[in-house]
Amino acid sequence: LDKIKVIKMSTYFSVFLKLKVNEKMTIKKYMQESKMNGREILKDKKRIVIKIGSSSLTHKETGNLNLNKLEKLVRVLCDLRNQGKDVVLVSSGAIAVGRKILGLKEKPVEISKKQACASIGQASLMTVYQKLFSEYHQVTSQVLITKNVMINDLSRRNARNTFEELLNYGVIPVVNENDTISTYEIEFGEFGDNDHLSAIVAALIGADLLILLSDIDGLFTDDPNTNKDAKFIDIVPEITEEYLSMGKSTSKSNVGT
Repeated sequence: LDKIKVIKMSTYFSVFLKLKVNEKMTIKKYMQESKMNGREILKDKKRIVIKIGSSSLTHKETGNLNLNKLEKLVRVLCDLRNQGKDVVLVSSGAIAVGRKILGLKEKPVEISKKQACASIGQASLMTVYQKLFSEYHQVTSQVLITKNVMINDLSRRNARNTFEELLNYGVIPVVNENDTISTYEIEFGEFGDNDHLSAIVAALIGADLLILLSDIDGLFTDDPNTNKDAKFIDIVPEITEEYLSMGKSTSKSNVGT
């Protein structure tokens, strides 16, 4: 998953399509394929991972869940499943939802408070997902992952087998890091607010498409929220030190990890 194409799917989301490149696909062929619209790219993809962040799940003004966005997202995912595609959703939002339920006005700083919010919010978030998916008669499941699952060979194999069984049954798994017991993402940003987690899950299950739903248009040379001269980069043919240096920890959202 090393080629990145950014396509505008709607006014709500900017979708990052990471295309799996095999030995037969040259850079020239990839460039030709990347000019296709989103529907054409999705047509031949059989296993898709979609990641959505906290800021895309909630209303900016109140921090409450944006049910309109969630309903549209679930409807699209169910339609992809109806086309016979395997679909996995990597969803943030547990801490943001839990914080709102507890009535915390500010984002918690202490790890224990973040974990408490995650515990409360994850249950509430999955309840909403299950209600929305059930409207389209779609079975969903919850998969909570820690870093240890991915670095341990046995645990990783077990996780892969679980995903395979769920997908064979036509289930749409909803994945998140287990923030209640793991502090890797909360404290060190190990999974990078689920961006890295979604890439790891995509590699784990052999997905041929990863879609990141974000509140920013894509990759820029600098933070476009603070630098008006930041330039948009639509395609990354190779990950170099120059691109890596563009990574920043800043975010205009107040609901992320």
